Amino acid sequence: MTIEKCINEFGVDDVIFEEGSTGRELFVVLDGTVDIAKIDGGNKTVIVSLGKGEFFGEMAVIDGSARSATAIASAPKTRVMRINHARFVYLVSQQPAFALMVMDALSKRLRASNAVTYRTAAAP
Repeated sequence: MTIEKCINEFGVDDVIFEEGSTGRELFVVLDGTVDIAKIDGGNKTVIVSLGKGEFFGEMAVIDGSARSATAIASAPKTRVMRINHARFVYLVSQQPAFALMVMDALSKRLRASNAVTYRTAAAP
């Protein structure tokens, strides 16, 4: 498969994937920005905005679980590269730095989530 077939372009507010959907792909932002958001009815809460070089969708590519949030392009001509499960496993096995980068991001995201969850729980 050529690399071009793994690249998709999105416009502002285009949904890349929806919370609850299945998928075994990780995405890397090549250009533009992507909002990772929770959508409840008509309300959208942006968890994080990601830019060039950042990635998302790693939980589903690792464990095959449903998407935990919705990914929405938030800039014109946002381009993302899809990395499927087989390619992800190959990269992790052949490129230790890639594996460490993913683990570092997962660790930071878990810490941020914990900080929000436990700060909320501790509030009176």
